[in-house]
Amino acid sequence: MTSAITVDHVSKRYRLYHERNQSLKAALLRRRRMKYEEFWALKDVSLEIPTGETFGLIGENGSGKSTLLKCMAKILRPDHGSIAVEGKVSALLELGAGFHPELSGRENIFLNGSILGLSQRELERRFDEIVAFAGLERFIDTPVKNYSSGMYVRLGFSVAINVDPDVLLVDEVLAVGDEQFQRKCNEKFADLKAAGKTLVIVSHGLSAVRNLCDQVAWLEHGVLKRVGGAGDVVDAYVGVAHQDRESSPDGHGSRWGSGEARIERIEVLDGRGMPTTKVRTGDSVSFRFHYNTPDVLERPVFGMAIFTLEGTLVTGPNLRDGGTVPERLQGSGYVDLEVPRLLLLPGTYDVSASLTDYSFLHSYDHRHRATRFDVEMGMPRETQGGLVSMDGTWSVQSLEGIKQ
Repeated sequence: MTSAITVDHVSKRYRLYHERNQSLKAALLRRRRMKYEEFWALKDVSLEIPTGETFGLIGENGSGKSTLLKCMAKILRPDHGSIAVEGKVSALLELGAGFHPELSGRENIFLNGSILGLSQRELERRFDEIVAFAGLERFIDTPVKNYSSGMYVRLGFSVAINVDPDVLLVDEVLAVGDEQFQRKCNEKFADLKAAGKTLVIVSHGLSAVRNLCDQVAWLEHGVLKRVGGAGDVVDAYVGVAHQDRESSPDGHGSRWGSGEARIERIEVLDGRGMPTTKVRTGDSVSFRFHYNTPDVLERPVFGMAIFTLEGTLVTGPNLRDGGTVPERLQGSGYVDLEVPRLLLLPGTYDVSASLTDYSFLHSYDHRHRATRFDVEMGMPRETQGGLVSMDGTWSVQSLEGIKQ
């Protein structure tokens, strides 16, 4: 398999100045050089991104993800090593990068598109498609300084993908889009991937990385920690990226949170209410989360997630979406999610559980992939693989005049 991007022993440093001369006079009076220290944002990073793959870069803030992406885009030059990129590159690295605030959306499409390498004729031909994807028909002749952040990123992304790049570099900016726009972006990513394009995505949204990417690289303080399949690398990162993490009692999965409340135990129950690790497609199943909260929690939200062994998120329900959030909670108890008819197809699945505040911003306890269970063949019976059954009913109708 050919490589679209080859990163060969790349290092990049910045100078961190501890003081600044405010004027030329001050500089002359000091008669000495400015004091600074060297900060290595990337340290001897090497990796290859195969042509046609969707590749993710993850890591904490300051880990070097954006610096590496800017080096790939030739915006920054490495101090050591080299990066080779095959084909036309389009990059969406910063919100509204390349836009002139006083110009209208229409004028900025032509300005930004020409910077990215499209001719006037190509831009005229693609103009309606760019505007329609961004959903800015009503505002296209409005100066972009009046655009919201979401409108900015929609227009910038729409222009970038319509350059028809061989390699598309995207840095986190999609997080500001609304749900509908993110869905359109994911569909566009799928189209680009099907067309053999190479995508490199920097994101803190681990669910999106897990679902979109074929491979993921994990950076930590400028050092490449791990490269591999998306599910494996994301799980490894989640397991160590939180200071409050701790190993779960059975040694499986990982755990983090403030500790103000705890999910003590997770159980899978069969139709009789008995704990089990083996069910069948179509069975009645309950997921029970035993909790203990010494202090009063206001509007706490329990959630769960089911993953395949490869790390694909199958589902992620929670109390808030279910409309059953308690006003307050204290002491011990359990929360049940009852599933009258489990439509998971045969396979092995992991269960995660979480307890957060109502905003989802504060995690009291999160047990990632803490319990595992098996699903065996049941009803509906489907033998061709997949994750879930549609539980549909087939019918065949003979149309008059068509021979059977």
